[in-house]
Amino acid sequence: MPALLGTIALLIGSALITSDSFTVIRFIVSIFALIVAVFAWQAAQWWWIIGLAPIAVLWNPVLPIDLGAPELWLGLQFVAAAIFIAAGIRIKVSGKTA
Repeated sequence: MPALLGTIALLIGSALITSDSFTVIRFIVSIFALIVAVFAWQAAQWWWIIGLAPIAVLWNPVLPIDLGAPELWLGLQFVAAAIFIAAGIRIKVSGKTA
């Protein structure tokens, strides 16, 4: 579910890249990337962190990284959405508790 919500936020954010509202999208995407990374760790599928950590860093609004051109952000929005979708499909955390 967090991967789906992150994907939806990225797709909505594609329309808001040049507005001030994009900061809210950055918060949402960064938080969901960290949540999905924790799920990947719990599922012992750590290789997903290689794709999710850069998303958490690039979309981090606290210490923003300015990539300049909105076209670059737009392309990265769709790449990040693809990573979220793939991670959401492939990462399965067992329901067992310790």
